[in-house]
Amino acid sequence: MATTIPEEFRDLFTTKKAFAHLATTAGGAQPQVTPVWLDWDGTHIRINTARGRVKDRNLQKNPRIALSIQDPDNPYRYVQVQGRVAEMTERGADEHIDALAKKYIGQDRYPWKRPGEVRVMVKIVPERLQTMG
Repeated sequence: MATTIPEEFRDLFTTKKAFAHLATTAGGAQPQVTPVWLDWDGTHIRINTARGRVKDRNLQKNPRIALSIQDPDNPYRYVQVQGRVAEMTERGADEHIDALAKKYIGQDRYPWKRPGEVRVMVKIVPERLQTMG
């Protein structure tokens, strides 16, 4: 069952340059954790990756995720999320990574895209939340 991000923590997803740590697994394999940029569209937590990366492969095999996002101004204020991937799409993914680059590094375009790289926007439904601070 989907849940929403509480109003008093939405800034971590929308305006603050807060990195999240995303945990994925590929079936019964070991968990893998990656720091990620993210935003929130009012329903989904959205991250961005490239086709063929570990996150992409893991999420295609197992859509369950956990992540934590910590306030960069107060490390005792954070949100933990358990959820599942609702959609992985290439549509709008280039624009999304550019918007995240603007938010996180102040650049209009994502500067590290490699030739031939295919970007993927991942939409996550938050199902369980824990907050602190």
